Amino acid sequence: MRAALLSIRNRMDRVGIALSGLCLIHCLAGLMLVAVLGIGGGWLLAPVIHRAGLALAIGVGAVTIGLGVLRHGRLGPLVFAGFGLSLMAAGLVVEHGAGEAALTISGVVLLAAAHILNLRHTH
Repeated sequence: MRAALLSIRNRMDRVGIALSGLCLIHCLAGLMLVAVLGIGGGWLLAPVIHRAGLALAIGVGAVTIGLGVLRHGRLGPLVFAGFGLSLMAAGLVVEHGAGEAALTISGVVLLAAAHILNLRHTH
């Protein structure tokens, strides 16, 4: 039973890393398409897509990092995740634009680092 729970938590960390990466790609690609080519702004940078994806990433991150810290007892992942989740949450409440993208990108990079630390501490 314990091995199964560890496997699930490890998979959730990997999902968290994937969500962070997708969020990063979404932000960077969207900004690039709009800034350089002038296309894609209507659907790629739609606030509803950003908010839904970011809310999902925040939920997965908080649960997975929390479970990992409870298991291995190291606070490093929690510190990175705390800062990352705070920046991501700030990205949800600021006006859609460059500031929001900067908060989100910074937050997902920190959260992905926290997931990686979490995985390393469990092995």
